[in-house]
Amino acid sequence: MSAPAGGPATVEDCLRVGAGFSQGDRNWIVEQFGTLDARLATFPVDGTELEVSVKDRAAKGQKVTLECWIAGRPKIVTTSSEDDLRAALNDCRDDLRRRLNDAKTRQEPRHNRRLRDPGRSDATGVDEGDLLTDDNPAGSAEVATRGD
Repeated sequence: MSAPAGGPATVEDCLRVGAGFSQGDRNWIVEQFGTLDARLATFPVDGTELEVSVKDRAAKGQKVTLECWIAGRPKIVTTSSEDDLRAALNDCRDDLRRRLNDAKTRQEPRHNRRLRDPGRSDATGVDEGDLLTDDNPAGSAEVATRGD
């Protein structure tokens, strides 16, 4: 866990192993969750945490839980009851990725192009205020002529 403060979040930097897993399992789990890195990279590392745990490991009714905390957002919890541990981890990972995508999409403005694309200008051509000049006080679009 040696990420720079304020850098992008990665599974390697944010993952904690909880009940049912040992520190020896951590590297294997990080490999399984590697595809989450692209989604987590949009969040700061110092405000992002992941914790994975398993209840009744290797038993018929095992339950894998993956929790995600991101600063300023509600906690996301995904679970799986798959019998195979690898399948359960992948199920939790895929569900978390979907939920992160949904949460990110929900916060981005969709119907207001100005808010969505700040580099774009609103200029539509001539502003009504530009038509008012000393020579043309009425503000008509016609060119004012001088009576010389």
